[in-house]
Amino acid sequence: MDTAAGIVVGALADSAVGDPRRWHPVAGFGRCAAALEEAIYAPTRARGAVFTAVCVAATALVGAVLSRFGALGVVIATWTALGGRSLAAVGESMADALDAGDIEAARALVPSLCGRDPAALDEAGICRAAVESIAENTSDAAVAPLLAAAVGGAPGALAYRAVNTLDAMVGYRTERHREFGWASARLDDVANYLPARLGGVLAVLLGPRPRQAAQAWKADAHRHPSPNAGVVEAAFAGALDLTLGGPTAYRGYTEDRPVLGGGRRPGVADVRAAVHLSRRVRAGSLVVAVVLTAGRSAFSRSRSGRQACA
Repeated sequence: MDTAAGIVVGALADSAVGDPRRWHPVAGFGRCAAALEEAIYAPTRARGAVFTAVCVAATALVGAVLSRFGALGVVIATWTALGGRSLAAVGESMADALDAGDIEAARALVPSLCGRDPAALDEAGICRAAVESIAENTSDAAVAPLLAAAVGGAPGALAYRAVNTLDAMVGYRTERHREFGWASARLDDVANYLPARLGGVLAVLLGPRPRQAAQAWKADAHRHPSPNAGVVEAAFAGALDLTLGGPTAYRGYTEDRPVLGGGRRPGVADVRAAVHLSRRVRAGSLVVAVVLTAGRSAFSRSRSGRQACA
């Protein structure tokens, strides 16, 4: 019950307070990881695997220390791992800037959502990038951390956040990280496999067009280069009656993403709709996490009772 209570309070803290502007634990982890990368870097998968293992193990160890504080430790770890409020805030600020005709202000917010090249984006491109990133990050910054906390408590929540942060840091397909970042990228794929599908299910059930969302998931998700992002992006596309995908410019390279959904191209109002759906999915994932935690607790008590009787 300490874990369930900690998850709920941690999620409420994220919704009420969000990420601190200074001294965020994830930012501190990123600085330490960057320093370790500089110290051990070599353009090989083996060296990258060592880097990933050390970083994830270190954060799990911190989580194990926090676990000694019971519910409070889970609160701290869950709040640290979540990023739902900040995701919604960036999306709303981007929509506000575009409504005001300030495209430069909107471009300045793009790096807070994704790694795309802001200079290559017009208003339509910014809206598409925002909706796609809000969908994907709803899984990464809300659904997955809550499930990780439900399954692994404080160590699980922090280890997941480490995996996801490492993927963002070194998992991109740049020349420097093509081999070194392989382990981080693949581990992130594994860690997000179930959360992405839960996020897709919740987008179907809680979105305004359940049948259309399910159809887009079934028809289009498998064509996305990511085994996980395609699920939530396709579900969001169908739920919001949008078409996502197309040429996608990052710093240093460009990808031609497959088309997801069959509706209109995203506009400013659709960015706000994506934020609203993200909040609903986040709330649904909290319910699932609490139910899972309660179920695990009940199973453990039942098993302990059977062993005592034996």
